Formats: sequence, C-alpha cells, structure tokens
Amino acid sequence: MKRLILMALLATTVAFGQQGGTGSHAPKSQAKVLTRAEFDALLAKPDQLLIIDVRRPDEVKDIGGFPVYLSIQINQLEKSLAWIPRDRTIVAVSNHAARGGRAADILAKNGFRVAGAIGAQTYEQEGGTLTKIVAPPPRQANAGSNGND
Repeated sequence: MKRLILMALLATTVAFGQQGGTGSHAPKSQAKVLTRAEFDALLAKPDQLLIIDVRRPDEVKDIGGFPVYLSIQINQLEKSLAWIPRDRTIVAVSNHAARGGRAADILAKNGFRVAGAIGAQTYEQEGGTLTKIVAPPPRQANAGSNGND
C-alpha cells in the first residue's frame, strides 16, 4: 500500500513538472518575439508598420513606449478587430512580450499580417530607447467661471 501511494505521488510530481510547475495553463504564444534589431528595421518603415500596445495606460505611462501606437488592451482586442487597419504589418507590444504574443496570435488567427511581438522593457534593456509619456496635469476649474463658457 505504501508503495502504491509513493508511486502515485511520484507520478503526480512528474506530471506537474511537465506542465511547467507555474500553475499557469495558458499555452505559449506562436508569435515570433522580435529582437531589438528586427524591431528597429520595422520602425525604419513607419508607413508600413502598425504598433498595437496591449498594456494598460498606467504601464505605458510608467515604463514608456513607442512614439506612435494603437492602444488596445488585450481583453478588448477581439472586440476591436473591425477597427484595426489591415494594410500594415503589425507588431504587438507588452512589457516582456507575453501579452503581446497572445495579441499577435489573435491577430494572425484573424487574418492580419503580423511580424511578431516585442516587450517594451526588453527592448529598452537591449539598448533601445522608449518614449516616456508625461500625463497632462488635471484640469483646474476657473475660480471666476460661472460654468457657461
């Protein structure tokens, strides 16, 4: 009986180890993760490129991003497909390319021309320069305004 329990525990441990052991069951993206050099080559032809950043606005503000991009959070991507131009090559951006990879998979599955995904933080670590976004100051109510202008 002890031997049977030990075998069951061993089998469970091996099965868990084969799953990655992280508790995440999300499949790995099929999208190519672009290097800085590959992305820079795409950036050199801005009229042929569409960057879709799937991060939250606070991530873009805090970490930085690219000067021109379409912001669509990953959970809204499939609902937004009709609004995405189809005449450009797409690169999906997230912090380390995980969400970007999932976004690239969704786009490719729906017929978009996708070069791959890149992580903004990874790009910066490889020597690339991110654009830092400065949030505008909150609007101040005019002290003498009666609200009719």
